[in-house]
Amino acid sequence: MEASYAQKSTSKEIRDRFDKDVARFSNLDTGQQSTIDAVLSLELITEAAKAVNPNATALLDIGCGAGNYSLKMLSKVPGLHCTLLDLSGPMLERAGERVGKETVGRVEVVRKDVREAELIEGGYDIILAGAVLHHLREEEDWEFVFRKIYNCLAPGGSFWISDLVVQDSAPVNAFIWEQYGRYLEGLGGAEYRQHVFDYIEKEDSPRSVNFQLDLMKKVGFKNVEVLHKNLCFAAFGGIKKAG
Repeated sequence: MEASYAQKSTSKEIRDRFDKDVARFSNLDTGQQSTIDAVLSLELITEAAKAVNPNATALLDIGCGAGNYSLKMLSKVPGLHCTLLDLSGPMLERAGERVGKETVGRVEVVRKDVREAELIEGGYDIILAGAVLHHLREEEDWEFVFRKIYNCLAPGGSFWISDLVVQDSAPVNAFIWEQYGRYLEGLGGAEYRQHVFDYIEKEDSPRSVNFQLDLMKKVGFKNVEVLHKNLCFAAFGGIKKAG
C-alpha cells in the first residue's frame, strides 16, 4: 500500500518557499548546500546529455529554479532554444534573465506544474530535471510525468535527473540516512541536520533509483544509465530510441 501524503507540503506551499529564496538558489554552492556532490552531478548529467545529443537544438528544464542547469547545459551545447518550467514566478524571472544572456536561441518561460504544462510532443532533444521530481507523490503521478517526458522528447533525445533518492531495502535506507545525517552535522551541527530532515519530511517524497529506472523502461526508454550515486543523491537518465 502506498504511503499517505496528506501531511506533505502542497504545490502552493512549495512554490511560496522558493519564491522567497531566489538569491540563494542562483548560486549552486548555496542553493544546493545540503546536496552531496551537487556540482559533480550537474557536470555529469550535462556532459552525458552532450555526449548523447551533441547537435541538440532544444532544451526543456523542469523545475529550472534560477537557471543553473540550463546555464551549465549551454556551456556544453551553445545556442539552445530553452524552455524553462517552474512553479515560482520569481525563480522563472531570474532564470529567464540569466539564460537569455547566454544563448542566441529562444527562451520560453512556463509557470506551471509539469503535470499541467502544455509541452510540445517530440519537441525537445534534452530534458533536465534537477532536484524537482522528489516533489511528486502518488505512483500514478510519477508514471504520468515520466510518460509525458518521454513523449516530449524527440527521437534519440535524452532525459537526465539529479535528485534526492531513497533505497529499496529498509535496513539499507536507514543506514544511508544515518550517514547523510552525519554529513549534515559536519556542515552545520545537529541543529542543521534536524532542520534539513524536517523539511525533507514535510516537503519531499523521493523514490529509489531502481523505481525510476524501471519506470523509464516501462514508458519506453531504450537505454537507462546511472552516472553517479552518493548516499541519498543520484544522477541518472534515459535515452529514447532514435526514429
